[in-house]
Amino acid sequence: MDVLVTGGCGYIGSALLPHLQAAEEVGRLIVLDDLSTGSPRNLFDVDVAGEFAFRSGDVRNYGDVKNAVRGADTVIHLAAITGAASTHDRPEETHDVNYEGTKNVLTAAEKFGVENVVFASSCNNYGRAASEDIDESVEPAPINPYAEAKHEAESLLREFVASTGADATALRMSTNYGLAPGIRFNLVVNNFVFCALTGRPLTVYGDGSNWRPFIHVKDAARAFAHAALSPERWSHLVYNVGANDENYRIAEIARIVRDEIDHALDITYLQDEHPGPSYHINFDRLAETGFEPQYTLSKGVRELAGAFSERPKKVLEP
Repeated sequence: MDVLVTGGCGYIGSALLPHLQAAEEVGRLIVLDDLSTGSPRNLFDVDVAGEFAFRSGDVRNYGDVKNAVRGADTVIHLAAITGAASTHDRPEETHDVNYEGTKNVLTAAEKFGVENVVFASSCNNYGRAASEDIDESVEPAPINPYAEAKHEAESLLREFVASTGADATALRMSTNYGLAPGIRFNLVVNNFVFCALTGRPLTVYGDGSNWRPFIHVKDAARAFAHAALSPERWSHLVYNVGANDENYRIAEIARIVRDEIDHALDITYLQDEHPGPSYHINFDRLAETGFEPQYTLSKGVRELAGAFSERPKKVLEP
């Protein structure tokens, strides 16, 4: 199959593309990205001279999307404004990219008869949920523009399935972390690891009691690939993606990073006037697909710390 990945030069895309390229089921790999947040350097693990095509374009521009979707059998739609907290300052742009951009992708997918669409949604959609066992039957209650747009876009996906009969699924992702070419350091685990390695205190906003599920970016990439290449295993429209044992309070994340890297590190707490989402997620439905994350948080922290600490094995000659 020919697979299009929107936002393929981003964090998850940088881990996903090599995985897809290595799969026997994939023929041509196509990337649509406007490089506003991603970078070509995130493609260093990809054979761009092989069965690969790069389309420079913006998902808000239907013409760009249509040209990229034409000929694709499967679409993995990652392109989005991320960083949920930051979207309070740009709600209109977030809606345009995350909702209207998804509408463009699905419109083009219907026009060209795409067989399967895998959409990057988020567990952030659940907002501040009182329950500590949130499964897919719980109605989302988003509290930021990012989650609002993601939740609304899931309705577009539902309409796409009803209209076309194609396969489609929304992956409500846990918070990503871990080593990948396109790594982001505005994510809590990655930021804590860098602070710890550079001798700075780990700053927790609020009292640290907020629950979040976490997933290594390589596991996130594997989940997208699994849903794209084996759609018959993903029979529901929506899946929470993560592991039941990988729900943590933010204060606990700080302690894990400190214990893995430097027991002498200080953990500081700052008042947060706008407490972020808190959600403890159940991932039992995911197990039905046969997909299972491989990383634990501690393992991912050690891997990332090791990548910063390794010395080059050789010096390259000029």
